[in-house]
Amino acid sequence: MDILLSRKMNHFQTSIFNELASYKKQKLQRDQDIIDLSIGSPDLPPPKFVMEEMAKHVMDSSQFGYTLTGTDEFLEAVILYYQKRYGVSLEVSEEALMVTGSQDGLVHLPLTLTNPDDIILVPDPGYTAYETGVSLAEAAPYRMPLKEENQFLPDLDAIPEKVRKKAKLMILNFPGNPVPALASKEFFGKVIEFAKTHNITVLHDFAYSELYYEEKPVSFLSIDGAKEVGVEFNSLSKSYNMAGCRIGYVVGNPIIIEALSRLKSNLDYGVFLPIQKAAVQALRESGQFSRELREIYQRRRDCFVNGLNEAGWKVDIPKASMFVWARVPKGISSKSFAYQLMDETGIVVTPGNAFGDEGEGYVRIAMTQDENTLLRAVSRIRESGLF
Repeated sequence: MDILLSRKMNHFQTSIFNELASYKKQKLQRDQDIIDLSIGSPDLPPPKFVMEEMAKHVMDSSQFGYTLTGTDEFLEAVILYYQKRYGVSLEVSEEALMVTGSQDGLVHLPLTLTNPDDIILVPDPGYTAYETGVSLAEAAPYRMPLKEENQFLPDLDAIPEKVRKKAKLMILNFPGNPVPALASKEFFGKVIEFAKTHNITVLHDFAYSELYYEEKPVSFLSIDGAKEVGVEFNSLSKSYNMAGCRIGYVVGNPIIIEALSRLKSNLDYGVFLPIQKAAVQALRESGQFSRELREIYQRRRDCFVNGLNEAGWKVDIPKASMFVWARVPKGISSKSFAYQLMDETGIVVTPGNAFGDEGEGYVRIAMTQDENTLLRAVSRIRESGLF
């Protein structure tokens, strides 16, 4: 019997992350000491009070049924968090929805808003899940270049008129992955005006909202008119080191929220109740933890970026997130440089073109190791003579 895969599967090829993991495995089998700075998975635990809350409810035998949706307690915690952090007022019953990790929502939302061959505006470079959502919806991506000369903000004026007419959704991500850029209130105001003019819904991915340094990121929903045109996704994965818990949320336009809720009611049965209970505590009580977490990442950033610059690798200081977006030496591709770096130093980074064509010439480096490990990486780079 011949097993024939759907045409959709043509969009889902083996990713560079799998290739790097396989090559890394070969190195480890040869006892090479590897420093993996390729994956943006937190290396630190959640707050102790969050783990204690989860442990308490895990031992309650009544907590193991289907939850189906976010509990009122969880959604109310989200609403209170947005009010306190960003001054945004939201309705619990209509303008907030739990998702099983923000990637779940990001990937599925295009199914609710676009038809085959509609256009979705996506950042380039951008988080790989955005293209997955485009493919599942059988829409067409229009890649908005994020260029250094534009502070890594998309140039809305450069989007052709014929694209604007077919576009149904715009995806934005600030602070960004892989590019740790920030958006201004003025930029978001322009986005809202553009969206209203061309009847384009906006999805803002705000997963790194709590990982910032000198400047607090702007919530898209905090800008007048944002709720009329779009939604904002957030996650507890990075802000509270709860990546494996798979819990996040989306807030904003009630029509979009209702549509995604209706779709999800056909896809999953909710998030384990003890995880929701723990997430409530994170959202309610995490002020001090968030400050301490930012201080840890800022120390990592400062020692690592300063070290790289002293070693001859001239990189910009990121304003937010857990990533460094670094240019590779001239005359070599991002992918070739990533493999050369692993061969010569044992350091794993992600080629920028894994996130889109505009990422060529860069690599993404995740600061998901302690300061001593990051300094060891700097020492290896200095000794390699690559710069």
